[in-house]
Amino acid sequence: MVLKAEVSGRGSHAGLAIPVVLAVTVVTALILSATAPVAYAQADDYRAARFPGTDVPDLSGTWQALTTANWDIQNHGAAPGPFPELLGAWGVQPAGAGIVVGNEIPYRPEALEQKRKNFENRLKIDPQNMHDLGDPEAKCFIAGVPRAMYQPYPFQIVQREDKILMAFPFAASSRYIFMADHQEAPVDNWMGWSNGSWDGDTLVVDVTAFNGRTWFDRAGNFATEGLHVVERYTPMSPYHIQYEATIEDPNTFTRPWTIRFPLYRRVEENVEFLDMRCVEFTEQFLYGTLVKESSR
Repeated sequence: MVLKAEVSGRGSHAGLAIPVVLAVTVVTALILSATAPVAYAQADDYRAARFPGTDVPDLSGTWQALTTANWDIQNHGAAPGPFPELLGAWGVQPAGAGIVVGNEIPYRPEALEQKRKNFENRLKIDPQNMHDLGDPEAKCFIAGVPRAMYQPYPFQIVQREDKILMAFPFAASSRYIFMADHQEAPVDNWMGWSNGSWDGDTLVVDVTAFNGRTWFDRAGNFATEGLHVVERYTPMSPYHIQYEATIEDPNTFTRPWTIRFPLYRRVEENVEFLDMRCVEFTEQFLYGTLVKESSR
C-alpha cells in the first residue's frame, strides 16, 4: 500500500495535508503494535573473536544500545517533556517499541499502583528523604542493572581472564563481573553483585544484592531489593551483541519476565569513553528548597 503525501508551500507546520497525518498515524500504529523485541539471528558460520590465550569470546570494545527504553521499557508513543511551555520540543519523549518480551510486566497489584505513583512523582524531591520520591536518574544516582545497559550513551567493556569491567558515562559508574572465585556480595549496592560464566559463546551473568533504589526507566517501572537479574550476552557478529535479561522480584512481580535488545559496537576512529559527571548539575534540583527556606 502506498500513501501519498501532499505538502503545501505555506510552511512546514501548517502545510501538512491530511494524507501525511494519515501516513504518520499508520506507521506509528504499526510500530507500537509489536508485542516483543526481535531476536536477531546469529550467522551460522560466525565465530566471535577469542580472548587471547583462551577459547572464550572477547567482548571488549565500546558498545551502545539504540532503543528508547530509558524513557519507557514498554511500547510507548511520543510525549512532551516535563516543561514544554519553557523548552518546547527539547526533552520530548521519543516514541518507541519496548524491550519487554511480550510487552507485559507482571506487577503485583500494589506494585502496579506504586509504579503509577512513581511516574506522577518522577520529578518531585524531598531533600530530607532522597530515595522515596523522584526518578533516580534525575538525581544523578547510579542507574543500576539492567538500566545502565540501555541508557542512551556508549559504554565500555574491558575484558580480562578472571573479571570483566564495564564502565558507564552516566554518574561515572562501573561494575565488575567476576568470572572466577564467585562469592556472595559483601553489601547491597546500586549495581548489584555480578558473577559470570560462559555458556558456549554466551556470557551469563547472575546479578544479586541490589539496594532497591533504582528504576528501570523514566516511566516509573521499578523493583525492590529482592531483584534478581540473569543477563545473557551473545555475540551475533563482530558488531552486535544480543543482550537479554530475565528479571524476577517476588516482592514486585508475579513471575519472571525478560527484556531483549541488541548492543551495537561503536566503530568510528575517534570513539572514546567520556565521563558524564552529573552531580554538579543537580544541586539546585536537589537542595534548592533548603536554600529558599534558609534565606527567609
